Amino acid sequence: MSDAKKSPAMSAATTAREAKLPKRFYQKVATKTESGEGAALLLDGKTVRTPGKAPLVLPSRALAEAIAGEWRAQGERIDPMTMPLTKLANSAIDGVAGRAQEVIDDIVAHAGADLLCYRGHRPRGLVEAQAKHWDPVLAWAKDALEAPLITSDGIVHAAQPEGTLDKLKTQLKGFDAFSLAALHVMTALSGSALLALAVASGQMTPEEAWQAAHVDEDWQISQWGEDAEAASRRKARWRDFAAAARLLKLV
Repeated sequence: MSDAKKSPAMSAATTAREAKLPKRFYQKVATKTESGEGAALLLDGKTVRTPGKAPLVLPSRALAEAIAGEWRAQGERIDPMTMPLTKLANSAIDGVAGRAQEVIDDIVAHAGADLLCYRGHRPRGLVEAQAKHWDPVLAWAKDALEAPLITSDGIVHAAQPEGTLDKLKTQLKGFDAFSLAALHVMTALSGSALLALAVASGQMTPEEAWQAAHVDEDWQISQWGEDAEAASRRKARWRDFAAAARLLKLV
């Protein structure tokens, strides 16, 4: 990620935001084993609830302990931006559980206009970078998922075969609500359902997928330099992408 310095305006905005954060209201963070492999998060002995008022019960103790770590790491104020796993778990429970098909359909809709399918035809350096990072993923989708995608030059829409989209739907139906929440976040942040699935399958590391998602942006940076505020936004997106990839391993 970029080491670009914050501008005075950015620093002032950060200070103002931090002043509005809620004060830490708890002392002890713990986890409690529930039925099966699940575990609940406890603050001072009380079960934490999601914004939708559901108990924050995680599907694995490993994930519960990781989320507990986010709560333990809070200082005098609670900063949700430093708690991406908690945010994802809330989304899984409140927004994905019971609505899995809607989430699957949205991920597949992204695949219908997947970033990897829209290629530049110049300059040569950009074309080569896209081929290096994107072609192996497209080949993997074709061979391993039986989901070949059609590529297009520029921004001309390339309608994907229905059979391919159906294969991706079938693939996604094998994931639980927590994993689907993570995949949805990764897809939205990268612009590519294929990159999200490649990370979930172990075909790519999160870092490799993130680099592949930013081939075009990195090319522009190499030519014109990087804007500090854009670098800050990208760092925040990476934090959420990396957390989603971590959640996939912990469920």
